[in-house]
Amino acid sequence: MNYDIIIIGSGPGGYVTAIRASQLGFKVAIVEKENLGGICLNWGCIPTKALLKSAQVYDYMKHVDAYGLKAKEIDKDFDAIIKRSRNVADGMSKGVQFLMKKNKIDVINGFGTIKPGKKVEVTDADNKVTEYSADHIIIATGARSRELPFMPIDGKKIIGYRKAMTLEKQPEKMIIIGSGAIGVEFAYFYNAMGTQVTIVEFMPNVVPLEDLDVSKQFNRSLKKAKIKVMTSSSVTAVDTSGKGVKATVKTKKGEEVLEADIILSAVGIKSNIENIGLEEVGIVTDKDKILVNENYQTNIPGYYAIGDVVPGPALAHVASAEGITCVENIAGLIPEPIDYENVPGCTYATPEIASVGYTEIQAKEKGYDLKIGKFPFSASGKAKAAGTPEGFVKVIFDAKYGELLGCHMIGAGVTDMIAEAVVARKLEATGHEILKAIHPHPTMSEAMMEAVADAYDEVIHL
Repeated sequence: MNYDIIIIGSGPGGYVTAIRASQLGFKVAIVEKENLGGICLNWGCIPTKALLKSAQVYDYMKHVDAYGLKAKEIDKDFDAIIKRSRNVADGMSKGVQFLMKKNKIDVINGFGTIKPGKKVEVTDADNKVTEYSADHIIIATGARSRELPFMPIDGKKIIGYRKAMTLEKQPEKMIIIGSGAIGVEFAYFYNAMGTQVTIVEFMPNVVPLEDLDVSKQFNRSLKKAKIKVMTSSSVTAVDTSGKGVKATVKTKKGEEVLEADIILSAVGIKSNIENIGLEEVGIVTDKDKILVNENYQTNIPGYYAIGDVVPGPALAHVASAEGITCVENIAGLIPEPIDYENVPGCTYATPEIASVGYTEIQAKEKGYDLKIGKFPFSASGKAKAAGTPEGFVKVIFDAKYGELLGCHMIGAGVTDMIAEAVVARKLEATGHEILKAIHPHPTMSEAMMEAVADAYDEVIHL
């Protein structure tokens, strides 16, 4: 079988790339060893949001009196919550199947291995090997949970994010190592369900990639939710010999032994680049990543890579954008290269976190003279009415030219608000232009306008 383009991996990088390639007139095949949609649709972005929504609804139900309501015998069904999450994921995967048929994309089930001469070998479930060829081969094999050397994931007492979504029994106590997006999202879910959660973070602050003000606010939210937080700490040893698990944690004050039913390792991801033929073809890698140019071409003509296997933010929307850019270049459209400094990041715990651009510290390190504005949701009529006054919007401008350098949000629904800042930065909008764009009232999005107004000493509602 000969194709114009073969894509290995059907996550949000792979399947989006396949659809765009088909739209451009290419004959396309996509290789997938498990379920269409990859980790994001089946084990990551989508099912975790289903779990988090159940936790949020349960949390609302436990506090209905705050809204003037009454309810009795409020409880949860952990098995039903997990089942709902899986059903949502299954539905999304079927949606991708429909899109493949609609766009006349051939789906090849099996494990794909690249070969010299622009060929791909696919080994199916019966170990039958079939060879395919293409003018262009795109690697989009994604990533998995990274394992610490002294703490291998066994799927029982030490788990990764995948198992965390399908536990047969809710643990009474859980230790989460790492406070990035994956760690804190699961911390919120299990804490809301009633599990006693402890977060261990190596860096001085939780969600360490975020602006320091956001990290401090989120730390207060975790403590308010009675989640134990240990920063500047690291797990040095794990004992799984007993009924549960014991973790030795090194802190600034010395060592402490924590006991729990389960440890969730959320210390990052490992690219899926082993055993896919990179060495045989001669494709260059560095630090667990495939090296590519701005068009996602590897050092070997005809071979490309996108998503979590290449340097850059390991985010679903980045993988999709990279795939579209890649195939549009193949088609000769000469698309604009991706601006990696204008990629939004979102964390879907409660409160949510969303950000784009420089943090305050990064902007100062770049030498900018800054104008900074901040508007708390406690001053927002919509947030107060909704019972979600926690958090704020923070904007960072270059004082000289009015360029929006960064925007950082924490609060209810902010992952749906950050796109305004992304578009503003893309269009090189100034603070004045954002401020004079009328925002609807009452909305959470008004906080963006008010934060800008604060930066320019024109704030009304503070």
